[in-house]
Amino acid sequence: MRTVAPGRVNLIGDHTDYTGGLVFPMAIDRWTICEGEITDDHITMTSDDLEGVVQFPVGAPFTADMQPSWGRYIAAVASLVNPQHGVTAHLTTTIPVGAGLSSSAALELAVAYALTDDIEPTALALLMQQAEQRATGVPTGIMDQLCIASARQGMGTLIDCRSLDVQHVEIPTDVDIVVQFIAHRTLEGSEYADRVRECAQAEELIGPLRDAALSSVMSIEDDTIKRRARHVVTENQRVVDFTRALTSGDYSGAGALMHESHRSLSADFAVSTQQMDDVVESICAIPGVYGSRMTGGGFGGCIVTLCQPGTVLEGWKVKPVSAAHRAD
Repeated sequence: MRTVAPGRVNLIGDHTDYTGGLVFPMAIDRWTICEGEITDDHITMTSDDLEGVVQFPVGAPFTADMQPSWGRYIAAVASLVNPQHGVTAHLTTTIPVGAGLSSSAALELAVAYALTDDIEPTALALLMQQAEQRATGVPTGIMDQLCIASARQGMGTLIDCRSLDVQHVEIPTDVDIVVQFIAHRTLEGSEYADRVRECAQAEELIGPLRDAALSSVMSIEDDTIKRRARHVVTENQRVVDFTRALTSGDYSGAGALMHESHRSLSADFAVSTQQMDDVVESICAIPGVYGSRMTGGGFGGCIVTLCQPGTVLEGWKVKPVSAAHRAD
């Protein structure tokens, strides 16, 4: 038994998924692999990167205090996919943990496919979103799991997080996409849940942010709530404009939208850091760079850059790859 799940980088559209907005991530050529044997009634897993042995019987209820702590993800997945068998398996990964490249969603999908192979991708992504929330207590959106579950080779995934429709968009081969790790972060203990709550407050005032006009946003009296809503509304439009620019070959326009997105995430949504802001500004001044931005939940993690092929940048040049799957 061998299952493979890629990480993902989000090109544009952050902190919009939990309000039913638009996002444009792509699965990348870094993977988590789960390899082992089918067993009768126990789930046992070890990891190259994490200490301890995760072991519990099939059908065991989820417990948030299980040890080792990374076993929460395994147990959360198992509690939701109703496995008909167990596994004894070992996990390896080339996705750095805490970098904002969705190592946790890749882990969830790799484990899910080890335990079941009869759930269609969108339904499985929804279950894995629940698993993430169950394991961490953080009210995360659907972007990571749906991207990793539905990706196609050479394509980005334009996702409508309200309808869950996925449009596969070809990633041009005459640009490079480079990911640079800045600082380790975890969404547990961060202000991520606060941002979800602030967006919900905005929606209580002006209705769904997916449908809101900027003029309605500007009528919000509370300045913090106004700025959070302004980011979401303008970011949804940037996703539409970025897709159009990328597919038409307007890479300078696409890059400018990435830069705008970063500034909005920093100034209006307050999920960047001074270190990330400084790196983005310095990268955007390099010849050959179209644009750069933080990617993922924020509070650290990675930045992603769109640039001309051969531009010398620190980091990993990544390619769009296909979805999580069983490889045996």
